[in-house]
Amino acid sequence: MKLGKRWLPAHILVWSYAVLLIVPLYYFLASAFKTNDEIFAHPFALPTSFGLGNFRTAFDSADLGLAVVNSTLVTVFSLVLTLALALPAAFALARSTGRVASLMENVFSLGFLIPTFAALFPTFLLAAATGLFHTRTFMVLFLPATAMPLSVVILVQFMRTIPREMEEAARMDGASTYTTLRHVYIPMCMPGIATVLLLNFLTFWNEYLYSLVIIGPDPAQRTVQVALPTLKSITGTDYGVLTAGTVLTLVPVWIVYTVLQKRMQQALVSGAVKM
Repeated sequence: MKLGKRWLPAHILVWSYAVLLIVPLYYFLASAFKTNDEIFAHPFALPTSFGLGNFRTAFDSADLGLAVVNSTLVTVFSLVLTLALALPAAFALARSTGRVASLMENVFSLGFLIPTFAALFPTFLLAAATGLFHTRTFMVLFLPATAMPLSVVILVQFMRTIPREMEEAARMDGASTYTTLRHVYIPMCMPGIATVLLLNFLTFWNEYLYSLVIIGPDPAQRTVQVALPTLKSITGTDYGVLTAGTVLTLVPVWIVYTVLQKRMQQALVSGAVKM
């Protein structure tokens, strides 16, 4: 009983926080099935019907089908390139000693200090100079650069937990550096890789500022985050349609999180990441 009373404030805080999350989520999902009149007249009431009219209108008005494809292409290729660069870099830093390795690791850490908006103008000039302005290709090359600091720092901490004896055993069997990375380090770092994938997926999928400036509003190339604001109107926004469109763009996020959440939770619980 004494222990239960001691934990009562913690339970109250946890449930209060849960309510603060659930109520806006319920309002958000319920609004996707309502008209403007229903949203403003009865904001927390259940929808009178669960028809998909708002979803169809949002899908057609903002051309979300093509926008989802564009976002998927940019996100997937950016994630692949991020891992292709971050894994070898983390492997080299994790197994290197000396001042140079420490300096390089600090250089990657300095990437956290650069504000997103501060690099906007130089990035704009770089896109124009390379002839990749208003293309998805530049975003595929640019997004991994923004993700490298976090990705390398996380993966380095995971790789340092792997005993050197496993690498030495692989070397004795004739494994090359690439083979050691592929067959020893990568399988044992899967929780860390899942963490990097999930965090970067959320960042890449929800990226708006650079997508708007670099790719632009071209319907053939714009991403979902650029397409969604087209559902707003100065004369009158249909918030039910806007909410429904937002829900559609969150479905891929929910799927990816469902697939990777166990790996990420495993990484957090194990305490392998020591930032």
